[in-house]
Amino acid sequence: MIYNAFQDMKLSALGMGNMRLPVMDGNDAAIDEAATEAILDYCMAHAINYYDTAWGYHSGNSELVVGKLLQKYPRESFYLASKFPGYDLSNMGKVEEIFEEQLRKCRVEYFDFYLFHNVCEMNIEQYLDPQYGTHAYLMEQKRKGRIRHLGFSAHGDIPTIRRFLEAYGEDMEFAQIELNWFDWTFQNAKDKLELLKEWNIPVWVMEPVRGGQLANLQAEDAAKLKAARPDEGIPAWSFRFLQSLPEVTMTLSGMSSLQQVRDNIATYEERRPLTDDEMKLLLSVADDMIRRTTVPCTACHYCVSHCPMQLPIPDLLKLYNESMAAGPGAFIAPMALSALAQNQQPSACIGCHSCEQVCPQQIHIPDALADFAARVGQKG
Repeated sequence: MIYNAFQDMKLSALGMGNMRLPVMDGNDAAIDEAATEAILDYCMAHAINYYDTAWGYHSGNSELVVGKLLQKYPRESFYLASKFPGYDLSNMGKVEEIFEEQLRKCRVEYFDFYLFHNVCEMNIEQYLDPQYGTHAYLMEQKRKGRIRHLGFSAHGDIPTIRRFLEAYGEDMEFAQIELNWFDWTFQNAKDKLELLKEWNIPVWVMEPVRGGQLANLQAEDAAKLKAARPDEGIPAWSFRFLQSLPEVTMTLSGMSSLQQVRDNIATYEERRPLTDDEMKLLLSVADDMIRRTTVPCTACHYCVSHCPMQLPIPDLLKLYNESMAAGPGAFIAPMALSALAQNQQPSACIGCHSCEQVCPQQIHIPDALADFAARVGQKG
């Protein structure tokens, strides 16, 4: 197992993410404890020492099961991470109640790592509002040793992350972002990485294989990668990409089967970063995939001045592209839409087609917005 240094610690470069554990009968809340125990035992036996869970994973049962199954191991033999669920605004003001319950569920007296969960446009105001006391309480727990290292995860865009850093950045020891070769440009992951680098904040990676999407490529894309590295499986390319980025300290993989665990641990037996040519090849495959699955908006904003509803069309098309790329189960786009006023939603488009008359890319904008509205369950 490869290890990376973090302060005075040695962390396994691959961490076990516990949000996609094996379940019974397709019920996400019904974790298969026997299968999960086999996975966690294999991880512990093969030197993975970082385990990530959260309040909402598996309808609240991830913390319970992970805490129970790790209890048989000495507490100092693993690092445990959980998060304050600020993605649900009804939790604001409940930080003490939730934190105490998380310790109980996980059967521990402290968390090695604890995060503000999912900093984004929907909750940035509440996270920064002192009336809820979230930051103050978590800093108090850190002083008491009940949180050893404090950080945040973010699905938000760069301006939102920057606001959070300007408020709390001096207290943040690590940041968890969605980072993979597809999102390098698609979700501005490269720029997010650079922002965190400016703040000297180590990077934790979530969604390294984009929920499995990057492990199952179209035949033509897979063939290009296989020709370049015949001895590597397609999923390994995602991890080799991350091994090529010195800013990355921890890569979390939500492994749901023992075979996935075996394969990923085998990949992390050695560092094999991509060469410059391999990096160019991989990013060209990403570009091809983006072109096939998204509308080619360049955010020129010509459409906005011609929209009688003054819709933020480039922003909406960006979110539409995200929902198209993510496929079933997409959550980033609906989450971002929840932060917009009703008259700024895709369903507010009246279909006048004025925007199309000035679009340099000749995008059928009303059709795209109508499809987007339907995908997220909005009615025009």
